Amino acid sequence: MLLYGVPGSGKTVVTRFVLGQLLDKGKEMGRSVETYEINCRVVDTKYRVVQSIASQLARRGDTPIPFTGWPTDRVLEVLIERMERAGGVHILVLDEIDNLVARAGDGLLYNLTSLNTSLKNARCCLIGISNDLHFTQQLDPRVSSRLSQEDVVFHPYGAPEIQDILTERVSAGLHEGVLDSGVLELCSALAAQEHGDARRALDLLRISVQKAEQRAQKVVDPRHVRLAQSQLEYDQVTPVLKTLPLHQKLLLFSIRMNEDNGLRNISTGETYRTYAEACMKISVEPLTPRRISSLLNELDTLGLIMARNVSKGRGGRSKQVNSAIPKAVDAIATMSESEPLIAEAALGRYNLQGQL
Repeated sequence: MLLYGVPGSGKTVVTRFVLGQLLDKGKEMGRSVETYEINCRVVDTKYRVVQSIASQLARRGDTPIPFTGWPTDRVLEVLIERMERAGGVHILVLDEIDNLVARAGDGLLYNLTSLNTSLKNARCCLIGISNDLHFTQQLDPRVSSRLSQEDVVFHPYGAPEIQDILTERVSAGLHEGVLDSGVLELCSALAAQEHGDARRALDLLRISVQKAEQRAQKVVDPRHVRLAQSQLEYDQVTPVLKTLPLHQKLLLFSIRMNEDNGLRNISTGETYRTYAEACMKISVEPLTPRRISSLLNELDTLGLIMARNVSKGRGGRSKQVNSAIPKAVDAIATMSESEPLIAEAALGRYNLQGQL
């Protein structure tokens, strides 16, 4: 079974709730039900996933499975032996399963979806949770057909649904009268605009309350929500900006410099010219245009820029880019904190083309 949906749409919470019901039903029927939840962003190799599940089935006297060192096939054999010994039903939940496939391929999924052919006294069920609706397109058709026998799509929450979630949390965690009118509506609307992420709405509300407390104000109003939104945006983007490699920082620097000069929908050619000029000022060898195009794609994937391909008629296709960094974040200053060369590049004068 596969569960799809954007982050914050309730996939993991619903899965845990249903697993709890299955455990209760198993006790009621006198059947053994075991559940195993693996976060594939943390446990992200074939060996570690199998080792983690098999270790949870260990009994006193069993040989411990090391974190590394055994052949993966041997660990898989131990897993089958321990499942067979335990009997009952085993439910494996692989959260962020797309991350595992991206790093380790789909070989493990083939093994896990084939476990029942090796089990006589036990049964195994695999549940995959993914944020990527197109994730199965990366899979071998045999794996995809086994894994996608049941697909459940979690649609993004709308503003009214998010507001219901917030109202329930507020009634349990805040005194009456603490929130000004419009606060829940604003938190819900802002979160609904960002893919309907309920976690985002809860974070907005939590930080809004903190902002009011910091100012010794007894009522949270929409101004605190706006402050919280800026804080969240800053906290999300700043660590990424600081850890970017030098040439990606120089690319972002070039885009922001052009935007500060009034240019929008910046061509890759203009971006490259400013980038090469910045490299010259700090005595760094510029990368090739082809490599820069690849780095722009990576920045687009990270959500730091918005890139789109545009047709130029017989001239072919070109890419235009704009910064996607919130205005509340001073990108150049932030990157300069971790890379002095960016601060040095910012001191120079540039031959920039402004918006006509």
